[in-house]
Amino acid sequence: MPGDEDDDMDRHLHLTDPAPLDPDWEEFRALGKRIVDDMADYLSGLRDRPVWQPVPDTVRAALGTGLPHAGTPMEEVYEEFRATVLPFPRGNIHPRFWGWANGSGVPVAAYGDLLASLVNCTLGSGENAAMMVEQQVISWLQEALHWPADGSGLLTSGASMGQITALAAARQAKGPAADVRRDGAAADGTQLTVYGSTETHHSLEKAVELLGIGSRFFRQIPVDRSCRVDVAALRAAIRADRAAGLHPLCVVGNAGTVNTGAVDPLDELLAVAREEDLWFHVDGAFGAFAQLLPSHRTLLSGLTEADSLVFDLHKWLYMPFDVSCVLTRRAGTLEAAFASSADYISKTAGGPASYPLSFADRGIEQSRRFRALKVWFALKTHGVDAFARAIEGNIAQAAHLAELVDADDRLELVSRSDLNVVCFRYVWPGAAPEELDRVNRAVLARLQTEGLAMPSHTVLDGKFVIRVADNNHRSTLSDFDFLVRQVLSAGAALEREGKG
Repeated sequence: MPGDEDDDMDRHLHLTDPAPLDPDWEEFRALGKRIVDDMADYLSGLRDRPVWQPVPDTVRAALGTGLPHAGTPMEEVYEEFRATVLPFPRGNIHPRFWGWANGSGVPVAAYGDLLASLVNCTLGSGENAAMMVEQQVISWLQEALHWPADGSGLLTSGASMGQITALAAARQAKGPAADVRRDGAAADGTQLTVYGSTETHHSLEKAVELLGIGSRFFRQIPVDRSCRVDVAALRAAIRADRAAGLHPLCVVGNAGTVNTGAVDPLDELLAVAREEDLWFHVDGAFGAFAQLLPSHRTLLSGLTEADSLVFDLHKWLYMPFDVSCVLTRRAGTLEAAFASSADYISKTAGGPASYPLSFADRGIEQSRRFRALKVWFALKTHGVDAFARAIEGNIAQAAHLAELVDADDRLELVSRSDLNVVCFRYVWPGAAPEELDRVNRAVLARLQTEGLAMPSHTVLDGKFVIRVADNNHRSTLSDFDFLVRQVLSAGAALEREGKG
């Protein structure tokens, strides 16, 4: 109608476009090239830097300022990152970081993370190539670990989320409730029980708490001298719970405990689970990847027969944080525990919503990062055999460290696993237990605060010990020679100070 165009123009005069959030593309390109150059220099020079250093008060203050309301040029933001964040990392990318169970990060995978952020797909459901990449990565992991190809899986942030996912599937498959999702875990008054060793990771305790089972009913079974679960004690606990009217649900096996790297007798646990009609779950957070080595498959016998398996790719597959995986033996078990029928995510005859696979139906999260791309990028670039060789190298390095410790009468080898964990301490004749603990705490503190090396610690048989978990693709044998020299030097100095 006449005058409509004038009305539209008048409305536009009273509107303003929002401030643009896309950058000047030439500036973006230039900064990106500089960042890649800087980070290549940084990573190639890691060995010359401290493993870790405390964050100064000035940096703490800079990182504690309030919300910015006006923008800052991105080049200035990058300079602030270089001054306040880059010099003070956790340290796990350094060649002499062996604390806890952190991976070292394959550089090429970072390109996958960058590209994933730029493409910015969310992997809940719908047809797109990112969904297919995750499915491909899961199938590669199934093949690498000799898992049944007709099983199912999901990438998660970490093993903690994987434990919750796996136990929810167990509760759905083996629980007594007719409809646990609708009625709740305790609707019929039956109390579930879950079994793992005293060495089982605390994420399992969190999982049973969140699923309403309760930590009191997570039966922590004693271990033997090798820190492996006592199978006879497990059988007795299951019998006692059945006699008390409880409902045993799941047995958890450890493929590499955090404390010592111990591997439970998985084949024996599998037999118990099958005899008792329980779900068998394996926590293989880092140890599952020893399955890549023919030399270690006997150690892990029973792993590929489990009902579910959790493992972290950011540990012993050296991926950047975060990416983990949960696999289930049978297709459909995850969907039975998590699938939703909400109208806004229902299927259509055509378009992206017609795609049959929904990762959101396999777990808790609807919004999911494209974390599969870094794994895809790294496995395509290096091939799985290169990762197997790196894992084999870590095991050999741990053996070398154990030999160095055994060869020196000032060191005591407290624990040595068949995988990559070594626990030891500095000792001398006549020392009281509390004095040994004090000196070893001080040795560890000196190693860490001076940026020399980053082992962590634990307590075994009442002894404070230095713990080395080698998930590091950058470490060399000479790094462990260096570690032992530093422990001996610091220990001797502290011993003399105590005697003086």
